[in-house]
Amino acid sequence: MYIFLVLLWIVFNGRFTLEILIFGLVISAGIYLFMCKFLGFGFSKDLLLLKEGFLIIYYVLNLVIEIIRANISTFRLLMSNRYELEPVLVHFKTDIKSNTLRVILADSITLTPGTITVSLEGDEFVVHCLDKDLAYGLDESSFVRILRRMEAIKDDK
Repeated sequence: MYIFLVLLWIVFNGRFTLEILIFGLVISAGIYLFMCKFLGFGFSKDLLLLKEGFLIIYYVLNLVIEIIRANISTFRLLMSNRYELEPVLVHFKTDIKSNTLRVILADSITLTPGTITVSLEGDEFVVHCLDKDLAYGLDESSFVRILRRMEAIKDDK
């Protein structure tokens, strides 16, 4: 957080000089000490935020890749003359405890073409898949694995 505050100081000043850097270091140190004393920040919390930040970026990149893959797969299914589509409703449970992370999983499934989250009640998902081939592995997808890691980081606090 301290480095972020220094960088923010430099960006808001609009230019970079030694004087601006020194003032930024001192003022950012004061703000960071205030945050540590009164807002519960500290080095361990900074490390936690850093780990979560990298996982969030990794999750978003993974989501974009899965959306592209699902687009290609759905396009192939729809353009194929020799294949009859078999829509299916899939029911599965997840061991993710956080409501927020379960909603993120449901939204991620809906964002990928060919699948729509129909229902989310507690830890049970109901997902409509355009074809039965798209239904395999929903309960152990890359989304679920990354969200489990995010939840494990939060539990380690």
